[in-house]
Amino acid sequence: MLSRYIGRLHPLKTDIVKCGAHKCSSILDTTSKEAIGKPAKVQGWVRALRKMKDTVFVDISDGSTCEMLQVVVPKMIKPDDLRYGSSISVKGELFLAPNGKTELRATEVHVIGACNVFEDGYPFAPRKIYDPEYIRQYLHLRPRTRSFSTLLRLRDLATTMITDHLRDRGFLSVHTPMLTSNDCEGAGEVFLVKPQSKEILKNMKKEGQSEDEIYFDTTAFLAVSGQLHLEAVARALTKVYTFGPTFRAENSKSRLHLSEFYMLEVEIAFITRIEELMEEVELLVKQVIERIIEKGASDLHSINALEPQWLNKTFVCLTYEDAFNVLNNHANRLQQPIKYGEALSKEHELFLVEHNDGVPVFVINWPKVIKPFYMKECIDDVSKVAALDLLVPDVGELVGGSMREDNYEKLELKLPSTGNLSWYLDLRKYGNVPTGGFGLGFDRFLQCVLGISNIKDTVPFPRWPHNCNL
Repeated sequence: MLSRYIGRLHPLKTDIVKCGAHKCSSILDTTSKEAIGKPAKVQGWVRALRKMKDTVFVDISDGSTCEMLQVVVPKMIKPDDLRYGSSISVKGELFLAPNGKTELRATEVHVIGACNVFEDGYPFAPRKIYDPEYIRQYLHLRPRTRSFSTLLRLRDLATTMITDHLRDRGFLSVHTPMLTSNDCEGAGEVFLVKPQSKEILKNMKKEGQSEDEIYFDTTAFLAVSGQLHLEAVARALTKVYTFGPTFRAENSKSRLHLSEFYMLEVEIAFITRIEELMEEVELLVKQVIERIIEKGASDLHSINALEPQWLNKTFVCLTYEDAFNVLNNHANRLQQPIKYGEALSKEHELFLVEHNDGVPVFVINWPKVIKPFYMKECIDDVSKVAALDLLVPDVGELVGGSMREDNYEKLELKLPSTGNLSWYLDLRKYGNVPTGGFGLGFDRFLQCVLGISNIKDTVPFPRWPHNCNL
């Protein structure tokens, strides 16, 4: 059957990337030794401009690398509207400059889009450093700053390294739904979804339905997690993950919270011990960071990101009891006292990491009363669940996970009364197996690896309470 369709395919048109007389080169392409002495055409944005007697030196960037290409423009061919911020197209020949870097000696320069910084209100002046809070006011223009374009390249690299790592480990990607009828965490921090159109609501309404239930015949929410759906697929594919946006309606504007954020969620079938889950988490975190350091060295250097000193150290493991005792014994150093049986505050999390010389800390075996219904009880203490949190420097909790309750009768007693989760219980009826999994906050991961203080500066277009601009 496949051969029938292959014969209909048209030959690949290799000329679709042509730009005028020359093939367009990315600035990354021009940095290779093979490019020296050859004609090239590049397109990008002016990041710096220096006027000499007979020559103008123009630094341009196209986003393909943190490096800028120096273009040498004879004054006789310089366009009048060539300014900082403008987009340009340049033809010329590539040479090796005295400083050892590639430069393009221009024979043609065209301004594609003009930019007058001082008259048109462009918010970023040349050679000026701005505070992240100021830059954040211009989310639509923020990618043009050198630091944020570097962040976006590293975010893309980290995404690729995570998926590569998981594929190497035998995991399959699953697209879990963004719309759901359940609140996985049970905290009620969900966004309600319904049609805006009154006409649709009127035409679809059934007797006895509330407006929130009309479209799907049940209330629907933006997903806070894909975990429950992953558990269903893991019982067919064994090792699965999902990587995408999740939504949490928390009234928080802290440096660590967003209303929309990216989560990596992993689920593994036939796993029986929390230690196996910890090994998978530690391997993921360390190997992905190592790959980012290897492949993103120039971008990391450009934003002064330092290699984590704990990268070659074994992560610490504490039980909740151990963690409580450490915090209780150092109560005089804490602003917020620790109470047994309660969740850890951000101050507590960061103190535990600091107490262990800055090495990430697993906290396992948590009180059952403060954890979600789906977590499996510890065999030796049914007041605890086999759950883990991974705490890291500067961020605190980075990963949360657990063994999942695989006993049908126990889970039936713990199911929330709200939401239709009979299907989730069904998973334990037919060829059931033990499973475990975890979720890693991707944006917090970038904070940790890149040394970014505010999570809003890891996301292209962040959303938080009272802010959903663009």
